[in-house]
Amino acid sequence: MTPRVLIADDHPVYRDGLRMMLASTDQAEVVGIAADGEEAVAEAVRLRPQVVVMDLSMPRMDGVQATERIVATCPDTHVLVLTMHEDDESVFAAMLAGARGYLLKGAEQTEILRAIMAVASGEVIFGPALAGRVTRYFARLAVACPVREGPFPQLTVREREILDLLAAGLSNRMIAERLSLAPKTVRNNVSSVFAKLQVADRAQAIIQAREAGLGR
Repeated sequence: MTPRVLIADDHPVYRDGLRMMLASTDQAEVVGIAADGEEAVAEAVRLRPQVVVMDLSMPRMDGVQATERIVATCPDTHVLVLTMHEDDESVFAAMLAGARGYLLKGAEQTEILRAIMAVASGEVIFGPALAGRVTRYFARLAVACPVREGPFPQLTVREREILDLLAAGLSNRMIAERLSLAPKTVRNNVSSVFAKLQVADRAQAIIQAREAGLGR
């Protein structure tokens, strides 16, 4: 399916050039444009695109703040940052805000299209110039802050995340929306959690999870 794209950039020449480039490929449908962060949020809420291609330096509201608001209000919309900023602070601020991809404006057409398709399908992607840096950053973080084994080590990270939301009282539908997952994926993970915890139902799983400190 052709992803529906909203372009948010305050430079009209770059914004219009990107719109025309995407339109010429027939691989992405540009459904709207925004010239600042506030407009990006409003248009994302109105149009519900699969992908917002987001610049970081914009008036009224920057791209990091806009990303955070879009992720919070439009769970089926994913943000791909496309910017000139390549410093670590900008990269990690955007990712912590919920962006699923980060490219530099020097990226070629094929790279931008590939990133849009990946983000639309729920993947996380970095441009080649940033991927190695991100990997090294988290490798250093792991050495400096070794992960302590938490409760339920038999669960995968995703299963523990879903159990935590179960313990917080969320339904399967709400969990699917919160994590941008298909309902079937959530159901399968919930069944796997029940099997690994050796519980018969949701109530028993919630009791175990809350006793372990989850769901707060």
